[in-house]
Amino acid sequence: MQKGRLEAFSDGVLAIILTIMVLEIKVPHGDDFTALKPLLPICLSYVLSFLYVGIYWNSHHHLLSSARQVSGGVLWANLHLLFWLSLTPFATGWMGENHFAPATLAAYGVVLLGSGIAYFILQNCLIAVNGPASPLAHALGHDWKGKLSLVLYGVGIGSSFVLPWLAGATYVAVALMWLVPDPRIERVLQAHPEHEVQNQL
Repeated sequence: MQKGRLEAFSDGVLAIILTIMVLEIKVPHGDDFTALKPLLPICLSYVLSFLYVGIYWNSHHHLLSSARQVSGGVLWANLHLLFWLSLTPFATGWMGENHFAPATLAAYGVVLLGSGIAYFILQNCLIAVNGPASPLAHALGHDWKGKLSLVLYGVGIGSSFVLPWLAGATYVAVALMWLVPDPRIERVLQAHPEHEVQNQL
C-alpha cells in the first residue's frame, strides 16, 4: 500500500485539531489587558496542547518517512492514534475552563496516555510490515524515551487528585523532553539515502 494518502489524511486531521483548539479561546468583551486575565488558564492549556500536537505531527512525519510501505493494520493503528489526538481539544478546553482542577488534569493525562500508547502501537505495526531489520526498526531501537513517557503519563494521572501541581509539571516535562527533535530516525535516513529515494518513487 502507498503511504501518501495516509500522510495527507493525518496532516489534515491534525490541522483541524489545532484549529478547533484555538477556536475554543473566546475573545473577551473588555478592552484592556485585565480582560485577558480570566483567559490565562485556557491559553496555558492551549500552548501545552499545541506543543503536544506539534510533537506528534513532527514524530509522525519522521516515522512514515522511514517506512517503505504500510498495511491495513497500519491504517487502523493510525486511525487509533488520530482518535486519541482528536480528544485533545475537549480535554484542553475542560482543563483550561476549570483552572486545572484535579479531575480535568486526570482526564488530560488519560488522553495523553492513550495517544502515547496508540503511537507505540503504530510504531510496532510499521516495524512488523517493514521488517525487524528495516531502517525504521534500527532507528527506534528499544525506544526507552517513548516507554518513559508512558510511565510519566501514569504518574501524572495518579498524582492529579493528590498533588495537582505535580501532574501539571509532569505533563510539561514530557512535552519538553520531546520538544527537541529526536535525531534517531534522521541519522538512519542520512545513513541510508537510497531508502529516502525509494520512498519518493
